[in-house]
Amino acid sequence: MTENANLIERLGALPTANVGDAMERLGVVDAEIGPVWRGARLAGRAVTVEVAEGDNLGIHRTLPDIGPGDVLVVNGHGARNRALIGELIAERLRVRGCVGIVIDGAVRDAEELGELGFPTFARSVTPAGPYKNGPWRNHRAVALGGVVVAPGDIVLGDADGVVVVPAAEAEEVLVRAEAKHADESRIRASIVAG
Repeated sequence: MTENANLIERLGALPTANVGDAMERLGVVDAEIGPVWRGARLAGRAVTVEVAEGDNLGIHRTLPDIGPGDVLVVNGHGARNRALIGELIAERLRVRGCVGIVIDGAVRDAEELGELGFPTFARSVTPAGPYKNGPWRNHRAVALGGVVVAPGDIVLGDADGVVVVPAAEAEEVLVRAEAKHADESRIRASIVAG
């Protein structure tokens, strides 16, 4: 396991709340973007794409660039009424080793995404499918629920939501987040002990 993969694994083992606290509550994505199915968790490197509202051409064009350990981060401009992905794109991503997707926009096939076990975080769910006209931009910094995500940043998701850790700060954030988690675990144990 590479040092970077170990760092991502350790960050991914922590609650997003502890990681957000370790960044002074910065890097926490808008609370309306959350898991599409219960139990979804993700931790990986961001591959970014910005698409026009309700249009997923850019997602299709970015698929070949996805590799093991990546999280596809999509700025869909918060559009709620037209899904940008469903089970078929999720299956393509999963086969490429992608560990999940976060969309500032909508998805569909929520039940099937859960059955696939593909971690999916989005602003909404709708049966309406996308257009494929463009425009789109990829491999640049994008907006995601009020947070800037650059390619290679570490994206974490769990039941509480999504947190983005800038790649250059990941090691120091990890140290602070692990300390925060250990401290909360001690406090919880003392509460239980009476």
